[in-house]
Amino acid sequence: MALDASSSGSPVHCSVSVTGPLQQGNWVTVRRHSRGSKHHSSVPFKTLNRFSPLSEAPTEKPDESALVIGDSIVRNVKIETPATIVQCLPGARAPDILANLKVLANAKRKYSKIVIHAGANDVRLRQSEITKNNIKEVCELASMMSDTVICSGPLPAYRGDEMHSRLLSLNGWMSKWFPQSNIGFIDNWTSFWGRPDLLKRDGLHPSWGGAALLSRNMAHSLRVCT
Repeated sequence: MALDASSSGSPVHCSVSVTGPLQQGNWVTVRRHSRGSKHHSSVPFKTLNRFSPLSEAPTEKPDESALVIGDSIVRNVKIETPATIVQCLPGARAPDILANLKVLANAKRKYSKIVIHAGANDVRLRQSEITKNNIKEVCELASMMSDTVICSGPLPAYRGDEMHSRLLSLNGWMSKWFPQSNIGFIDNWTSFWGRPDLLKRDGLHPSWGGAALLSRNMAHSLRVCT
């Protein structure tokens, strides 16, 4: 049964997932395709914490580190406790995150906990059932790499009614499916709703204040979800 930890100050629903320990690794490049344009490859960001150079591996023991992996929404996420590796994949959709996790899995990487953030780029495809299945695949693989898997829900984007509606629908599905499937869920929608100041002018990416709030939500989930 899912544990509702929102009373602790953050809208997090926790539950236990499937398998064990860790390290860090490589990734594949995210490629986005758009009509009438050339293919562009996005350069993934690797962030450890504000005190560690990006090129260095974390000094913490592998079985003590957590992984946050997601699209550009997590670009400025900073989590110092517990020790966390943040992999930002600009433009990534769920299949791109899955491909990067496969690289890590093939390298026998294991993590204490994994937080996944996806959805904003997926909903643009207007294929909700495919998006859901893709996200399920990501979580299934993540559960083979960690005992605890957590999904970070989408932010309420201010980019037109259609995108807002699709993200709201995705958030509603996530809020039900993840707890039922023994996967932790962070309801960022509740935290960000009615706070346009928490987003940049593009109405999609978190501002510095929004990134700080997202970081707190994730850090809280990493502490309370086991």
